[in-house]
Order: sequence, then structure tokens, then C-alpha cells
Amino acid sequence: MIPLKDTIPSRTTPYINIFLILINFALFFYELSLGRLGLTRFIYTYGLVPKRFFYLSDQDFPLLFRYLPFFTSTFLHGGWFHILGNMLFLWIFGDNVEDEMGHFKYLGFYLLCGAGAGFVHLYLNPFSPLPAVGASGAISGVMGAYFLLFPTSRIITLLPIFFFFTLVEIPAFFFLGIWFLFQLLSGTFSLIAREVTGGVAWWAHVGGFILGMGLRVVFVRRRRYRRRYYDYW
Repeated sequence: MIPLKDTIPSRTTPYINIFLILINFALFFYELSLGRLGLTRFIYTYGLVPKRFFYLSDQDFPLLFRYLPFFTSTFLHGGWFHILGNMLFLWIFGDNVEDEMGHFKYLGFYLLCGAGAGFVHLYLNPFSPLPAVGASGAISGVMGAYFLLFPTSRIITLLPIFFFFTLVEIPAFFFLGIWFLFQLLSGTFSLIAREVTGGVAWWAHVGGFILGMGLRVVFVRRRRYRRRYYDYW
């Protein structure tokens, strides 16, 4: 299932959401300019490496770099599919959450969800020497807030049926619920396998989503009325 847009328009310009998307792309293009050796050094410096957090035997990294990657890692990506997929989800779900929270509260919410998702990944993979990068933990938090704020919204989704694709409208509650269940099951299987290999940080997604639902109570003080809106295209 590939989401294309939701049916709730923004009431205000989502400045912070646009800024987050632009800075993610800017840093990704910077990564592309580094070359293979420079990129590896950059990712291992600013990516979240669980083993480095727990075992500070590597004195080349000052104490600052024990905590800074919880934020910097959320702005780095491992490839075109990685960043395009993440930014698509952020574009679809982030604007409405920013509407409800306000611009600067939304920025704080996003950063906290990203850092919290990083902590979940770190504590469930304490021996991993691999750097975790990507905005998906923070975006999962945005999706968790959207799940509670706009359960009756419709997500216009590109759905493959055999060899064809069709557009369908899926209730946000169902779309995000299925997405979360898939992350949870995949994360459970990853714990069973327990192989130190690269891949998807499933538990960062799970942790970010749950944290986003919880922080929604703090960052959205009162629920404002929003009419249902359908945009057919």
C-alpha cells in the first residue's frame, strides 16, 4: 500500500513540516557529495550506534557524541528509497499534526519522538555496532498522533491488485493500525532472529508511534472542531 494523500486539508501553511523535509533532502545531497569513505565516517559519527553508547571504550568519540546522534541520526538517510518513502509519509501526515499543535510545538514534538524512538532501538539492540539513521522514528511519532487526532480521515492509497494498481480510500484508523501491527510483528521476529545485520529498525517505529500517541496529550491541549472533508481526484 502506497499512501498518496489524505482528505483533510491544512488550515495553515505547515512551515515546520516543509522545513523538516527540506533539511532532510539538503543533508541527503550533502551525503551524496562525500564519497564512499567520507560518507562512512560521517554516518558512523552522526548515526546512532548502540554499542558505542553503552561501551565508551572508543575514546575518539567525546561524550557529546554519545547523545547528539539521537537527534542527528533522524536527519540522515541510507538511499533514495529510504528518504523518498520517509518524506512522503511526513508530507501526508505531518501538516495536519502541525495544524493541531502549532509550529514550534510540532518541532519539539518531532524531535522528541525521534530521540525516543532512538532510545527504544538502542536498548533492544545494545550490542549492535551498526549506525541507525533515518527520520522514520520521528515520523512514526507523527503518525501515532495522527492516528488519535484524525481517525476518520481517509488515506488515498495506491493499492496493487495482481498486476494492476487502483486508488482506494482507506480510513486512517485502519491504514495506520495495519501499519503499526506490521511494525510490531516484524520487530518481534527481529528479536527472535537476533542477527547483527543491517535492515529496518522496527522497534524504533513501534516506539516512535506509541510515544507520539502519548505526547499528543501534552502537545495538543484541547481538541478543536474539524469538519470532515473529502477531496476526490
